[in-house]
Amino acid sequence: MDSALEAALRLRIIDWVHQRAEANGGFLRRDELLDFHIDGQKIPVIDYSRGIRNPSAFASTLSIVSTANGPYDDTEADDGLLHYAYRSGDPWSGDNRKLRHAMTTGQPLILFRKEVANIYTPVAPVYVVDDEPENSMFLIALDESFTFVPDVRHLTQPQREYALRLAKQRLHQPAFRTRVLVAYETRCAICELKHGALLDAAHIVPDSEEAGVPTTTNGLALCKIHHSAYDQNMLGITADHRVDIALDLLAEIDGPMLKHGLQEMHGRFLKLPRKRSDRPDRELLSWRYERFVARTH
Repeated sequence: MDSALEAALRLRIIDWVHQRAEANGGFLRRDELLDFHIDGQKIPVIDYSRGIRNPSAFASTLSIVSTANGPYDDTEADDGLLHYAYRSGDPWSGDNRKLRHAMTTGQPLILFRKEVANIYTPVAPVYVVDDEPENSMFLIALDESFTFVPDVRHLTQPQREYALRLAKQRLHQPAFRTRVLVAYETRCAICELKHGALLDAAHIVPDSEEAGVPTTTNGLALCKIHHSAYDQNMLGITADHRVDIALDLLAEIDGPMLKHGLQEMHGRFLKLPRKRSDRPDRELLSWRYERFVARTH
């Protein structure tokens, strides 16, 4: 395939991945990634059985999959880069050759984080920025700017801090959203709205706090209005999962959105995940509810 045609097709695929993921709630399912068609041609976006997708007509890798506790030693290091292990076989041919070609040409890739079975969080575009033959690893950056850094193995402190912020924004937060929305079956825990594009993963304890870890037990699937109300202490949730609306808000007369969207939620109970291990931690809910009460009474 002509290099310009491949580059254009690659960008169209990345655009589709973003659009489809956002419609779902930030993730894609395995079957839709394998059944992707463009211009009447089927081009699976992930491989059927391996963690790397190298379409035969492409000179460079299209996508890679990073799986927690997977078969390869892929790690996100304290430099904010993904250290992606060579694929099995000859380090200078096959999959590794196409990854190396992506590095030399600067072609963007799609990184998929496989958080749970058959569910993938996309991070795109990402770039292969270095090759470490002595460690049998490629270095993957989450931003094109790192393709212009002379030596990504020795980042300056500001560069490292920027890379770590990117990792939080583009990797950790989307992965958290995926895990929480999947646990809640893509449904607002309060009003049960099921449109993924209108749902967020809300932290119970904010991520600015030490206990604000990105786990499902510290998360709630909330529609955007209930997420905002929760963050603004217009809405509180007790340890036994009851929704409370702030007293001053209950007294207001404004319109149908206030009445049906918030006031009528007062006294409702959360729709919880099926798996007990995914349900919100009672201690974290109590911690957050105490702050709701202190600010609204």
